[in-house]
Amino acid sequence: MEFTAQAIATFLQGEVEGNPETKVSDVSKIEEGKPGTLCFLANPKYENYLYTTDASVVIINRDLKITGTVKAALIRVDDSYKSFASLLELYNSFKPQKNGIEQPCSIAESATIGENAYVGAFAYISENVKIGNNVKIYPQCYIGENVTIGDDTIIFAGARIYHECRIGKGCIIHSNTVIGADGFGFAPQSEENNYKKIPQIGNVIIEDHVEIGALATVDRATMGSTIIRKGVKLDNMVHIAHNVEVGENTVMAAQTGIAGSTKIGSHCMFGGQVGIAPHLTIANGVKLGAKSGVNSSIKKENEIMIGSPVQPYSEFMKCYVVFRKLPDLKRDLDDMKKQLSGK
Repeated sequence: MEFTAQAIATFLQGEVEGNPETKVSDVSKIEEGKPGTLCFLANPKYENYLYTTDASVVIINRDLKITGTVKAALIRVDDSYKSFASLLELYNSFKPQKNGIEQPCSIAESATIGENAYVGAFAYISENVKIGNNVKIYPQCYIGENVTIGDDTIIFAGARIYHECRIGKGCIIHSNTVIGADGFGFAPQSEENNYKKIPQIGNVIIEDHVEIGALATVDRATMGSTIIRKGVKLDNMVHIAHNVEVGENTVMAAQTGIAGSTKIGSHCMFGGQVGIAPHLTIANGVKLGAKSGVNSSIKKENEIMIGSPVQPYSEFMKCYVVFRKLPDLKRDLDDMKKQLSGK
């Protein structure tokens, strides 16, 4: 489909600079822009591409000052990143939507499926499953006994939802993710190197508008529930252990691991490969840099921390300055030792 710069600006409540009749039919990154495409500029590091891109239309922030010649038509908005995301969402809505039940698949007679749902080939829907309206379950998914899936949720190919788990409305669970596998619970026995498995009889509750990336795992609780609150976004290969609770609108980047029974506050942000020890509490709004290792609770809200063991960001940077100077300090210390020893 083709859109003019003016039509896009009207949708975004923005203003056009340049030719409002400029047409685009695709999107691109600003550094790879081609004629007939739309892109955006949000990160100041990419501003130089604004003056070299071949894209036909670029969305920019209202307060950006132009310092060179721009070939593209510009659309000024309050937040270019959010505006571009809204356009991509609109663009995605025009794609044909899957519906109906493909064969072969297995759906238990006691399962209920809402209106306009899609079940892909080789999917397995167990006893007493309740699936809402407009749900998409792609091929080769497994949905265990007594699972509930809310309206407008998408389960991509190969995902596994174990028994008794509850998935809210408007969620997205990507391929090969496992929801509700057993938590890591083993009791040491008297015999050397012998462990007895502790039955994991709880479940997983995922509230509305949660997105979980590919190859992620959310373990069922030993008792009670592992809970992912509404609006949470988990990247690929994130692991959430048994009885963890993740607060509303918290986001975690890839390979983050949260150990058992830890409580994460709302609106937290964790970088990649963050590791959090069990039975801790992380306050609301905490931000953890990549590869942070947390072995004690963080009680101060909106704290920014990094390192392993983790420490406040400002303190870490002071330590890092000293760390970079360690080779010079060692050399100076060796020279002092030589002088004192007379050698």
